[in-house]
Formats: sequence, structure tokens, C-alpha cells
Amino acid sequence: MDLGARPVAPDPYDLLPLIPSFVLTSVDFTEGSRLPQAQAADGGNLSPALQWSGFPAGALSFVVSCFDPDAPTPAGFWHWTVANLPATTNCLGRGAGRPGGPPLPDGALQVRNDSGAAAYHGAAPPPGDREHRYIFAVHALDLPRLDLSPETDNCTTVASKSLFHALGRARLTGLYSR
Repeated sequence: MDLGARPVAPDPYDLLPLIPSFVLTSVDFTEGSRLPQAQAADGGNLSPALQWSGFPAGALSFVVSCFDPDAPTPAGFWHWTVANLPATTNCLGRGAGRPGGPPLPDGALQVRNDSGAAAYHGAAPPPGDREHRYIFAVHALDLPRLDLSPETDNCTTVASKSLFHALGRARLTGLYSR
């Protein structure tokens, strides 16, 4: 099967209710550029440094995630989710998604990604597949914390639980292929 012949998946955030946007940036990559090898699973496997600003004043917490809608599965692939980031947080350092990396703020937690680990799983499209989109998103929520457990919850659960509490969303998309 020619993997390049598969239809391009929609941007999942375009299918959600419209909410205000704010700004998400990284010193590691820019919108629409190639992710560095450091952010790939077979490279450094480090989550990128992320910084956000301009979020709604009523934000009480944040959720940060990374999703690949181009994974050859019916539901894409969740690479990372950090939930319950306090409203005073506006950045995560490079490698924050790695055990032993820069510490997360008190109360924040990572949940299981689609590879089964409560950590960042770097870009890992099938070799020879077309370029994949890695959508990093920050959601500003109207509550201080979601009721979550890192042992039982996963990225999809967090996305569902936060959907109706989102005041705003920022996105930054990197590209990667092997």
C-alpha cells in the first residue's frame, strides 16, 4: 500500500467548538518547520521548550499536549499530555516531558500517551511515510485542576475532560518524517 496515497487527516482542533486563541512559541522550532532531531523518538526524545502568552485572564490552569493526526491509525497518536499546570505557569523547559527532566510545577502531572508511558514520546512516523504534523497545544481551563490519575487516565481522557472547560487554545505545529 502506498502510504502517501492515504487521505490527509483533518486538523482535529478545527473540528472542535471555536474558542479564543493565544500565542504558543518555542525556541526549538517555529510554526510549520521541521522538528529538530532532539524532539524525535530516535533522537533526543526531548519535549521542546514551550512558552505561551496572551491567554484569557480567567484561566485557572493549563493542559499541554502533543498530537499526531497523521499517524496511520483511525485515531491519530497522542505523544504527550501534561495536565493541572497552575495558572501561574507560562512555559515548560526543554525535556520537561522526560523523567528526570526539568521539574513540572507542583500539582502538574503527565498521563499515559499512546505508547503507554506518562512521558513525552518523540516524533516517530513510520519510515518512508509522508511528513507528519505534530500539533503542540496549550488549553487554558476555567478550573484549577482536572480530576485525574496518572495510573488510569490517558491523553484522550484529558482531552475529553478539558473540552468543556477550555477558555482558550494556543497551537504550534512542527513537521517530521523519516
